[in-house]
Amino acid sequence: MLSCWSPAMALRAPWAAARRWLSRGGIPKHPNASVSELLQSATVEEDEGTEDEEAARKVRRAPAEVSVLLFPGQGSQFVGMGRGLLRYPNVPELFRVAEDVLGYDLLSLCLEGPGEQLDRTVHSQPAVFVSSLAAVEKLHHQQPMVVENCVAAAGFSIGEYAALVFAGAIDYAEALYAVKVRAEAMQEASEAVPSGMITVIGRRNSNYATACLEAREYCKSVGIENPVCEVSNYLFPDGRVIAGHLQALEFLKKNSKKYSFAHVKKLPVSGAFHTELMELAVEPVSEALKSVNIQEPLIPVYSNVDSQKYKQPKQIQRSLVKQLVSPVKWEQTMHAIYERKKGVAFPYTYEVGPGKQLGAILKSCNLKAWTFYKNIEVSEDDSQEET
Repeated sequence: MLSCWSPAMALRAPWAAARRWLSRGGIPKHPNASVSELLQSATVEEDEGTEDEEAARKVRRAPAEVSVLLFPGQGSQFVGMGRGLLRYPNVPELFRVAEDVLGYDLLSLCLEGPGEQLDRTVHSQPAVFVSSLAAVEKLHHQQPMVVENCVAAAGFSIGEYAALVFAGAIDYAEALYAVKVRAEAMQEASEAVPSGMITVIGRRNSNYATACLEAREYCKSVGIENPVCEVSNYLFPDGRVIAGHLQALEFLKKNSKKYSFAHVKKLPVSGAFHTELMELAVEPVSEALKSVNIQEPLIPVYSNVDSQKYKQPKQIQRSLVKQLVSPVKWEQTMHAIYERKKGVAFPYTYEVGPGKQLGAILKSCNLKAWTFYKNIEVSEDDSQEET
């Protein structure tokens, strides 16, 4: 165990460990080594601080002095992502390890496409995962105190794996293996049944449960047994993603006025993620996670399944499996992270990874928290970050 641990060290330690083993050739020479052992070897020099430094570490930091990191999910990928990250320390190594684990050149796919291949579930999930952690390397290089003073992390769907790696709960290469299995299994499940997802912007009187029920009844009337149509993502107030059989989704689009839906848009995905139609992916992902060494996170990481902080490794393992067939409770997670008494300052929030979708959602969930939001650009190597 770490002999001298403090909140200020929490995020420095995992990234020091990652940098250390990456610089030694990627995959650790001792694959059974625990995260704690990696951290111990990575923080020897950092533990030799003065008494004044130790006292400073124990001072409780004000909300305005800390940060929260959010990791995006599948759908945020785009051709060219990663181009703005390659000159930062360890980013090339992250992609090199990814090539070893995945068996193909992920970096070339991210930079050059083609887009239809990058958008496939089997490729987009690893691409978003690796690019998001590469964005953390850029952030750590440019603003190290943001990473070192991070007090919470959350990730949307596949982004939860990146958040757990960032928090020191799972080794990068092991997590990438689990992501590979997850992406392949979800790709296979999505091809088994014609299904998809739609984004729905509703109104106060929108009844999503009734809409989904009637869509399922319609599917039964046209001969579909055990139809699926349910909310798969809770995004923000009156913002939902509904997933299920394609016939159910078409029914909802045609009858959107009846259910007081202000806007309905089909998402460019081939499966009903986070519904029972992903049941085929449960067993392979469960088996993969059993081979992964999971530790208690060094900072709070919030679960997609129940929007609560992870507390135990077994809880993480169970939740990552359950996440496949359960709705992503992102709106609830935003409330859990940012709800505070009037007058209490908000932390700075950084979306690390492709796109700005999580920032847009945060704006709809909590406008005051969003005023402290920043995005880490991953496409071009700009000197200034977009806000």
